[in-house]
Amino acid sequence: MIHFFKLVRYQNLLMLAFMQLIFRYGFLKWQNVPLSLADWQYGLLVLATVLIAAGGYVINDIFDQDTDSENKPSKVIVGNKISESLAYNLYVGLTIAGVGIGFYLSNVIMKPGFATLFILIASLLYLYATSLKQMILIGNIIVALLLSFSVIIIGIYDLYPATYEGNQKDMGVLFSILLDYAFFAFILNFIREIVKDLEDINGDYNQGMNTLPIVLGVQRTSKVVFVLSFIPLLILLYYTNEYFASNKLFIATIYSLLMLVGPLLYFTIKSWNAKTKKEFHHLSLVLKFVLFFGILSIAVVAYNIKNHA
Repeated sequence: MIHFFKLVRYQNLLMLAFMQLIFRYGFLKWQNVPLSLADWQYGLLVLATVLIAAGGYVINDIFDQDTDSENKPSKVIVGNKISESLAYNLYVGLTIAGVGIGFYLSNVIMKPGFATLFILIASLLYLYATSLKQMILIGNIIVALLLSFSVIIIGIYDLYPATYEGNQKDMGVLFSILLDYAFFAFILNFIREIVKDLEDINGDYNQGMNTLPIVLGVQRTSKVVFVLSFIPLLILLYYTNEYFASNKLFIATIYSLLMLVGPLLYFTIKSWNAKTKKEFHHLSLVLKFVLFFGILSIAVVAYNIKNHA
């Protein structure tokens, strides 16, 4: 059982579930707006997202056996701890279950066509594992988009069906906040995927992959990461000043500066001279830290607004 949990990257799945739960119960539930899904139905939405993501990790490991044997031999599970045939069965079961729940929820909100979103996500994960990740930057973009879409899907299933003419403006503001967080998650994860490619350059090169570090080299790609890191950094500084400090939301301002801006600034400085696998692994963990506390910030902001008012 422990090998199964490692195979589906249970830590990442818990973070994904936490993100979707915090957006609803740490933010949307605090707003004076109707929501489409009952609590148990929202739980199913989270479960569907987690199941499809788990299936994506399994199929990725199936096709990554050779690369993983070189990059992280001690962590290879498929073909070692779990047979390839069992892994395929797990992939099919997890994906069908996730898509099936998505189909049910689409009918609950009377938008059966929305079920295609879950099919699209599952298809992209399969295409990523089998071919897209071998194309320069395309794989990085797909992974980053899929994470950001797990934020947008909250608005699609919980806000959009409950929107009518009288609350359209309020719902629009909430949806735009979700989109802001989705973009922030996208850019952070996109940068992190490039950093992970830097970390895995040796194995990827030997397996004929076509990642950015292989094309540009480690030194140049590190400089690209350095430049890209200014995007989330500047966005955070703008947001902190424009929405938190100017509205005297002191808790949100201090939180943003200490837990998000500070670590991101540290990442930017460290990325300039990073060269080794160990340094890139450390940088990847820093971005994961920023992503986690970035998600948590929505609850901090909502709490600060409520108590400030």
